[in-house]
Amino acid sequence: MKVLLVNTYDRGGAANACKRLHLGFLLKGINSNVLLRFKQNNWPESKCFRQPQKKNTFHDKVLNKAKRILKELKLYSDIDVSKRMHQDFLSQRNRNLEMFSFPNSDLDITQSELYKEADIINLHWVANFLDYKTFFEINKKPVVWTLHDMNPFTGGEHYLEEFLGIDKDGYPIKRKLSPEEIQISNENLTLKKEVLDKFSNLTVVTPSEWLAKKARESQVFKNAKIHCIPYGLDASIYTPRDKKYSRELLSIPEGKQVILFVADSISNNRKGFIFLKRAFEQLSDSNLVLCAIGDKNSDLELIENVLELGSIYDERLMSIAYSAADVFVIPSLMDNLPNTVLESLLCGTPVIGFPVGGIVDMIQDGVNGFLTDEISVNSLMITLQKFLKNPSCFDRVSIREDAIKKYDQSVQSQKYIDLFSSIQKSTEGKKS
Repeated sequence: MKVLLVNTYDRGGAANACKRLHLGFLLKGINSNVLLRFKQNNWPESKCFRQPQKKNTFHDKVLNKAKRILKELKLYSDIDVSKRMHQDFLSQRNRNLEMFSFPNSDLDITQSELYKEADIINLHWVANFLDYKTFFEINKKPVVWTLHDMNPFTGGEHYLEEFLGIDKDGYPIKRKLSPEEIQISNENLTLKKEVLDKFSNLTVVTPSEWLAKKARESQVFKNAKIHCIPYGLDASIYTPRDKKYSRELLSIPEGKQVILFVADSISNNRKGFIFLKRAFEQLSDSNLVLCAIGDKNSDLELIENVLELGSIYDERLMSIAYSAADVFVIPSLMDNLPNTVLESLLCGTPVIGFPVGGIVDMIQDGVNGFLTDEISVNSLMITLQKFLKNPSCFDRVSIREDAIKKYDQSVQSQKYIDLFSSIQKSTEGKKS
């Protein structure tokens, strides 16, 4: 069985999840390859996609020459009207929202040799890479689509964010969609639905039960076969480290209680850092240190006892950060199955979060962390106070042992192998 995993990037949360699954396949002897649009890292058995060059006919040469002349006269542009409209829409969109992407691309991944050799195509985070219409019309191979967010079944949003901002009382503000957002989303959704309605050999995998439910309720995937397979991590990398050594390495002051926050971007609205920031300020405890990992934010420089560690890409160093913390806090307003929570649990560090999305799948209230009663600054502060009064109330060894049973890399890869095998048998049965 030859498997091809397809992902736009090799950096970021979805990329990490894709890589871990791929490495899990290789460890089990599966012929697995990864096709990337943008390649920065040296993953084994991975290649950057290169669109085969089309041979120019005489007609093409004449047309290209005419285009060059018209460009010089400023009467022609390579950017068509629809692309310019897309760019204008994206440039005016609120920067604090998650990204918005269109189902169009100039690339055709079926031209790749890796694609041609594969038996099963495992799509991952493919925004700005996969052209829905081209791919699903040409492709005749079984497709397993691993969803890392909501984008494959929305009109462009990667998360259908319900909130934008925070009010003076510490509650999230309900978001209002503009007429333009609604119109463009409906157009994209129509295209996705029309294309996927004609493609039958599709299986959807979601890491969380929440995302599975949203996919089943969607117009695009309501008739698809949907399975829930949680992410898997290498438990030999994400393992408890010596706390004293970890704190020394990260220059964390001795004798403090440490709260950890991790996100690619601290200013990302969906990640909810503003809720943790306000809760931390209200706690006003000189014995507390808030460590933030992610893009640095100048707003934090004025807050006492906040330690910005910047972005960390090394996984072992991340395990040291989790080991240095007393608790990891994830104040996301909406989320799938955050890798950060899994990483923390495998390191034996308890987690506090809002009762949203796949976070509910992972946090067993009172066993490996706490869920707040609601999404608010006050509720988060009260939950933090409950933990800080008795920080040794959780058994870090048990937290890790339970996490290994559910989220070890081998558990995830085996479930995918079983799924791929059943799909392959079904496909071969139909051919015969």
